[in-house]
Amino acid sequence: MSTKILPESDTQQDVRPDLSHGDGDHERFAHYVKKAKITESAVTGTPVIALCGKVWVPNRDPKKYPVCPQCKEIYESMKPGGEGDKGGE
Repeated sequence: MSTKILPESDTQQDVRPDLSHGDGDHERFAHYVKKAKITESAVTGTPVIALCGKVWVPNRDPKKYPVCPQCKEIYESMKPGGEGDKGGE
């Protein structure tokens, strides 16, 4: 194993990806995720990805929060008869 020494600098860059949408609203909502992924996350502790793109490990009761408007819009566009339905294409 090798160790690299980084040059000193006045500012350090955060190299972690920004998974939030910047407004903090994602913490106020319940998000849509496949049920199997929720179960898997509960067993393994792996993060899930909501339809809106939020990545997290579920650990609270979603019934206590309103549904994320972005998740709801995406979900409704996926259901048959929704605006996103291509009629079997």
